[in-house]
Amino acid sequence: MIGYLDLLLRLAIWFLLTADLSPANILIGVGVALLLPRSSTAPAILKDWLHVLWEILQAVPKAYIEALELIFRPHTQEDLTRERVKPNRTPGLIFLDIFLITFTPKTIVLKYQEDGWYKVHWVRRRRRELTRIRERGVKEAP
Repeated sequence: MIGYLDLLLRLAIWFLLTADLSPANILIGVGVALLLPRSSTAPAILKDWLHVLWEILQAVPKAYIEALELIFRPHTQEDLTRERVKPNRTPGLIFLDIFLITFTPKTIVLKYQEDGWYKVHWVRRRRRELTRIRERGVKEAP
């Protein structure tokens, strides 16, 4: 049977997409949530869900701070990194992890790789050392 937390996540996404809480839409949402394919992994642990939801709540002020930093102090350095997926994650938790990374303005997940990695694009401030070197006209070391 589908996990209750996965069902709630699917319903939350449905209500965010439709923005309609009428009884007919609730029935349609429950039907869609039940008809979507289920994961073949072990059910999620409540502790993991609560931890991810807490991280999302912490990400809201962080997103505002990063947005203000991007406005007042431009970021020109771009990096691509690979980050490992936390072990024993269900598809719902992986979705929330990707949402958490993408929610902040300086990062976005480009790809979820099935071997357990995220490909993440970062926008960062240029380091002062590189700025000073370029201002003096000295070539950067390889």
